[in-house]
Amino acid sequence: MSTGDTEHQPKRILSSGFTLAVVIGGTISLGILRTPGEVAAVVPDPVMFVSVWVLSGLFILLSTVVVAELVGMTPRSGGTYSLVRRAYGPFPGFVIGWVDWLTFVADIAFKAVVVTEFAALLIPAVGQWRSPLAILVSSVFAALQLRSVAVGAKIQEVAAAAMALIILGFTLALVFAESAASSITTPPLAITGLGAWSIVIASAVYTYDGWYYAAYFSGEIKGGAGAVARACIKGTVVVILLYVFLVTALAWKVPLESLAGNDLALARALEIVVSPLASTVVLVAAVVMLLTYQNLLYMATPRILQALAVDGLAVRRAGEISKGGNPIFAVVLSWGLSVLLILIGGFEFLLHLSVFFYLFLYVFLIAGVIILRSRQPDAERPYRAWGHPWSTYAALIGWLLIALFQAVAEINTAAYAAVMVAVSWPVYRSIVRSGSN
Repeated sequence: MSTGDTEHQPKRILSSGFTLAVVIGGTISLGILRTPGEVAAVVPDPVMFVSVWVLSGLFILLSTVVVAELVGMTPRSGGTYSLVRRAYGPFPGFVIGWVDWLTFVADIAFKAVVVTEFAALLIPAVGQWRSPLAILVSSVFAALQLRSVAVGAKIQEVAAAAMALIILGFTLALVFAESAASSITTPPLAITGLGAWSIVIASAVYTYDGWYYAAYFSGEIKGGAGAVARACIKGTVVVILLYVFLVTALAWKVPLESLAGNDLALARALEIVVSPLASTVVLVAAVVMLLTYQNLLYMATPRILQALAVDGLAVRRAGEISKGGNPIFAVVLSWGLSVLLILIGGFEFLLHLSVFFYLFLYVFLIAGVIILRSRQPDAERPYRAWGHPWSTYAALIGWLLIALFQAVAEINTAAYAAVMVAVSWPVYRSIVRSGSN
């Protein structure tokens, strides 16, 4: 229903190309440039190193073909919240929606700061202006959303193609370079223990996260939710292939002990086998990736709040969509909190919680498929999970085991997450009461 220049139901104006671009561009980011160094510190054997990425990629693909059923059943934007509310009801949906929104906003703040840190490595004089520049980065991409969703969509399509080409280019550079001999006479011992393997798991989860990002725009994509579900699978396959080829080239050409613990492992690898100048190229690529990721975050984040507001679980104005197709007030709220987090540094707390909450969300998503198969067996399903129920139960058990392992290895993080979920109850009750008055 229209209200002046705003409405609450988005229009299907986004193309299928955008859908694929969201999955590829939403997954490929800083993670694949950095996390190989974290994994190499724990898994220095080349075969095992590559196996980590292959096995985690196959498990992510299994999860995607299961969750795609929920995506196909949910023809509205809003991402995780919209997908799970149908299975669990208002309060669990509210908890997941708010956690998802806060995590996205924290990611906006974090990535804006990292952009300025990388820029300072390229131009040292920038270092003294990190916070103002981070706010400027966040503000520019928020302002892009004020015009129309079409602008952000076009940026995302170009960015996804650029990211894929960047990863492919780095892979080819490694393949055609001469192999480097190890300069370390006594290879360091691999880091062991629960904490070490927790880092490996967190690295894999973080690097592959983004496999169902298209669900944040399901109500706006031409072809309907079934097309979105299939695009999630296609995009995930593309990303897995790009990642596996890249880490295979890394393990083949560069001694992994020389990358162990490196903050920008790919830059170090290309520096060793190609040229010292290659690290600068990777830094520039990292800045480009982070900037384009800001665009996607500012497209997705407000849609979580918009979906909550339409269901009466957030401030009403956040549910209004402008003539340009974006929930402007939700954009402004997300921008305001991101600026606050940049200024006070509170984003670091949510950043440390992000992987734990990813696991929390994944478990709810997979379980949601099982619940809806039981409660609504005759519901329209444009896409059905391959191999259900075995594939679904395998994915659910896998994520539960990973979540349990992470909770044991990072008990303090688990405790903080539990407190945040518990606090959501009085907030939820307050919103429900204010809506009924």
